[in-house]
Amino acid sequence: MAGTPPSTKRMKSRGVKSSGKLEGWFAGDTNLISKYLLETSRKNVNTPKVVSFSWMKQQKLDSVRSVLKEQKLKRFLKITWNIYPDLVKVFYTNLTFDGDSLISHVKCVDMVITNEVWSAVTGLKSSGLSINRGNLGIVEDFNKIQFYKSCLKNPHYKVRNFSVGGLKLDERLVAFIVSWILTPRGSNHSTLSEEDLPMIYCIMNKVKINWIHTIKEHMRKAMRFCDFHYPYAILISKFLHYFEVDIEGELAEVIKPSNEINSGSLSKMRFTKIGGRWVSKYGGRWVSKYGGTIEGNEAEEAAMQDDPAAGPQKGMYHDINMEERMPSMSSFEMQMLNRMDTFADNQRNLYDICESRFTNMDTRFSTLDEQIEEVQRQILELQFQREDSPSF
Repeated sequence: MAGTPPSTKRMKSRGVKSSGKLEGWFAGDTNLISKYLLETSRKNVNTPKVVSFSWMKQQKLDSVRSVLKEQKLKRFLKITWNIYPDLVKVFYTNLTFDGDSLISHVKCVDMVITNEVWSAVTGLKSSGLSINRGNLGIVEDFNKIQFYKSCLKNPHYKVRNFSVGGLKLDERLVAFIVSWILTPRGSNHSTLSEEDLPMIYCIMNKVKINWIHTIKEHMRKAMRFCDFHYPYAILISKFLHYFEVDIEGELAEVIKPSNEINSGSLSKMRFTKIGGRWVSKYGGRWVSKYGGTIEGNEAEEAAMQDDPAAGPQKGMYHDINMEERMPSMSSFEMQMLNRMDTFADNQRNLYDICESRFTNMDTRFSTLDEQIEEVQRQILELQFQREDSPSF
């Protein structure tokens, strides 16, 4: 998203002082404050991602744009807003489920999130398949092994786990959006979960999913499991704005370039842009997003058409005709290649986790600094009061 600020900022407090923030967040409810201190505050907020439909159009990822539009996800996926991580945790501390509605209260503001509110904020409707871990059978004609193989660049690969490393471009990008935005998790993005596969199947086959139900169930899971990060920070911050919760003086984080799904994301997935098309190298060959091989001369000509002045670059197509000089890869080599893909994905995920945790530590130290300053101010006030009071 062009124009988004590149760094985190802190809004200076002119409202609730540090020592009184908890009382302000929870309207003085000591039980909720205890729950926050002992449970909610100790969990992380999931690192959010956003994706632009205009970027997908620019990159000619038309099939992915089409299937996401079919799910009515365009407005939800492109939501950008300042994130208020402290208030997101307050929201989850107070969150309850009442029929079709989410109910929470933040800083004395009651938030009843009905289907009408969902529609106003995200454009989502409560319609379609309600997919849970316990009812995956409601997806007709879905076989996870067969579907996973159909998504692979090499459909003959022997499936040992549902790694994302061997997926074709469209399926890989949809899987990335599912695991980072639609049902985000804090780790293990390199392997598809039991819930990921039917969701990707429905998206790719244009079977409508009830995303409001999916999001609410994912919120329940995040509240239930202690190792789960709190998801949907941007969405909840948008709800705070909708209900006009006072955010003055609260910690605010802006969407950074690292939060965006963009061409750099595809490059990290080991896709390369040649002749205006995103392709991947597999077994020494360039493979299009449809699984077909792009031959050396075609790839070179496509690249020169994309930039005629550049000409062929040394080493750029060194591996394109490798098949002519070496035999096809053995099953062991293919297995090692897939393992290397998984290892690379795990390394990137580890980096994201470390970055998120260091950011969280920085936030905690900043909050601690404020609290120390407030205690020092109160000590000084007490000293002045003692000096001014008459001695007996």
